[in-house]
Amino acid sequence: MAIGTGNRQFATAFVRDESITFPVLVDEDGEAAKAVKLGRTSALALVKPSVILGRRRAAAAGHTQKRLGERPMQLGATFVIAPEGEVLYSHFDADIADHAPIEEVLGALRG
Repeated sequence: MAIGTGNRQFATAFVRDESITFPVLVDEDGEAAKAVKLGRTSALALVKPSVILGRRRAAAAGHTQKRLGERPMQLGATFVIAPEGEVLYSHFDADIADHAPIEEVLGALRG
């Protein structure tokens, strides 16, 4: 499941454009982000070398940012949560170019 920071129209376009096959929820009022204490970035942080490098890496892989959500400065996170509610893995993005390493996420899913 994914929880996005945009609105319903943004989520619908994301699911369609990216051929998403899992549930996507919308955190329109930011309550989910507040509940897990997600950080925010700043305009100045958008020009950090790690962010510029991340943008170049994403572009080289064919990824582009199509639209901004309702809270474009909201940083993301990745969680793996067991069916009984135990958090098996968490990664809080340090900046907009930082994301959970897929190997770590898959490792947590495999147990």
